[in-house]
Amino acid sequence: MPAPKLPLLCPVCFQPLEPAGPHPSGHGRLLCGSSHSFDAARQGYFNLLVGKGTAFEADTAEMVEARFNFLGKGHYLPLAEAVAAAVVPALPRDRAVVLDSGTGTGHYLRVLLDAAAANGREVAALGLDISKFALRRAARLNPEAVNLAWDVWQPLPVKDNSVDAVTVIFAPRNAPEFARVLRPAGLLAVVTPRPGHLASIAEPAGMLGIEEGKENRLAGAMEPHFTIERARDIDFPLALTRQEAADLAFMGPAGHHSDRTAIAARLEGQPEPVLAEARFRLTVFRPATARTQ
Repeated sequence: MPAPKLPLLCPVCFQPLEPAGPHPSGHGRLLCGSSHSFDAARQGYFNLLVGKGTAFEADTAEMVEARFNFLGKGHYLPLAEAVAAAVVPALPRDRAVVLDSGTGTGHYLRVLLDAAAANGREVAALGLDISKFALRRAARLNPEAVNLAWDVWQPLPVKDNSVDAVTVIFAPRNAPEFARVLRPAGLLAVVTPRPGHLASIAEPAGMLGIEEGKENRLAGAMEPHFTIERARDIDFPLALTRQEAADLAFMGPAGHHSDRTAIAARLEGQPEPVLAEARFRLTVFRPATARTQ
């Protein structure tokens, strides 16, 4: 397994955490100066959650499978390309570091890494998620990245001022920690759904609606650590089979309180193709300290 140089910290003693070559099992290993060792799972990711782990509910294997199937068909590729277009030109050409917080199955990071390579930028990538099922997929899709099981609401196992870009796509946002790990000239790219997102599917499938004022609350939650540099709306139509629409509904928050069979049954009467509109907001933030650098 590749071992790119990344600014990792040991979650036990907070000393630098470095690749230490393969474990006798044949998989990778991370080791700190105090000899705390973390072996890669056979699927290629590392679990850094120690002690009680996390209190939050991780996406299930079934939800991850639905997301992998849906994203693998390219339905959200316009969104992934927009994120890459916002981030890649801002990266330094010499060994940039990107943190994908809530990496999920790794599809968005994959597009970013391919765009960076095409742009002549060498990127060391770190993907965080609490779902081991998602990380198994991400590690296969992005073997050059280091994929970690981690709870973003805990202090990140990453050094101060060491990351050039943080991407957060439909995932929690820990503003103080993102500000801590970002370099002063770094950026934070956040994607959120907008009101009306998937409206034609949401009601029959039992999906949660998007509340009004979400953008204003996002900006408020980022203060005083970040300021908005720019924002853009990303809208595109979807034409799906009923199976794809069920995957789309089940792969999100609805999957935590409903099962895929029930969602598919609710969509059974929908004519094919199932038409919907994806409506997103991509917001690029800069650390508030960047103004004074």
